[in-house]
Amino acid sequence: MRPHHPAALRARLLAALDAGLPEAEAARAFGVSPRSVRRWRQWRRERGGVATRPRRGGPRKVGPGAEAALRAQVAAHPDATLAQHCARWAEEQGVRVSTATMSRALRRLRLPLKKRRS
Repeated sequence: MRPHHPAALRARLLAALDAGLPEAEAARAFGVSPRSVRRWRQWRRERGGVATRPRRGGPRKVGPGAEAALRAQVAAHPDATLAQHCARWAEEQGVRVSTATMSRALRRLRLPLKKRRS
């Protein structure tokens, strides 16, 4: 995964290039790869700026407003599997979620999904 560089850093680097700083030297001075420098210059040429595009994806199915309900569900049913949590969530909240979505929501809330041995 590529690191995310703030727009302000990209703008400062491009200003330094516009002032005459060579690409390789700018990359070293700003701590980025030469490829990033070339990409940012291309973005500015093509798009008129260096802002990144908005990220894809819709709102979370288990959003901030539902976190308390999920915490209560896990507290009430600590030994439930992911599939059981998904089924219960659909039943109680009216929103169907996949096991992957439920797993991400539990991880985001730092809720354990640890089973007791029988």
